[in-house]
Amino acid sequence: MIITLAFLDIKPECVDAFITASTANAQASRQEPGVTRFDLVRQLDVPTNFTLVEEYRDIDAVEAHRTTEHYLAWKATVADMQATPRHSHRYQIL
Repeated sequence: MIITLAFLDIKPECVDAFITASTANAQASRQEPGVTRFDLVRQLDVPTNFTLVEEYRDIDAVEAHRTTEHYLAWKATVADMQATPRHSHRYQIL
C-alpha cells in the first residue's frame, strides 16, 4: 500500500469552491480500482489548509490516478485557488 499526503494552502476567498472541486475529485477517485481511500481533511486551527489523504494498492494505481480525467480537471480547477504551491509526500505502510 502507498499513502500520499498532499498539502494545500487555499486562498480564503476560494475555500468553498476548493471544497466543492476537491469533494467531487475524491468521490470519483474512490471509484478507481487501485484506490482504497481518498479523503479531504481540513486543518482545524488554520481553515484554509487542507490535506488529501490518498491510499493506493501500489505504485501503478498512483500513476493511473494521475492520468484520470477527474484528477486532471481538478488539478486545473484548483491551480489558481492555491495561496502557495501544493506539496505532497508518499509513504509506505509497514
